[in-house]
Amino acid sequence: MMEYKGYVGVVQFDADAHLFHGDVINTRDVITFQGKSVTEIERAFRESIDEYLAWCEEEKVSPEKPYSGKFNLRLSPELHKEIAVAAKKLNLSINSFVEKAVVDELSVVNH
Repeated sequence: MMEYKGYVGVVQFDADAHLFHGDVINTRDVITFQGKSVTEIERAFRESIDEYLAWCEEEKVSPEKPYSGKFNLRLSPELHKEIAVAAKKLNLSINSFVEKAVVDELSVVNH
């Protein structure tokens, strides 16, 4: 993965075409890039982000920001109740409780 100005790009190699191609994964807008070498793909990634931001400015639209920190989560009413009760027992907000649970799980996955 690569990161530039908060945008994250993932690259794959196409052995048939002898070409790297990538996508920005943390935005709903479609931003792609390609290159024949590591140097080219890194440069193309940065250029694609810069071109996207310039296009947004020219069109007077706000660029989609990579992850605002907000997302909707749908749960069963029973699980929602369990979370609310557990959070209350720990003197946490539901948001803090869920954030802690996610952080704990990520630490397991990432180690």
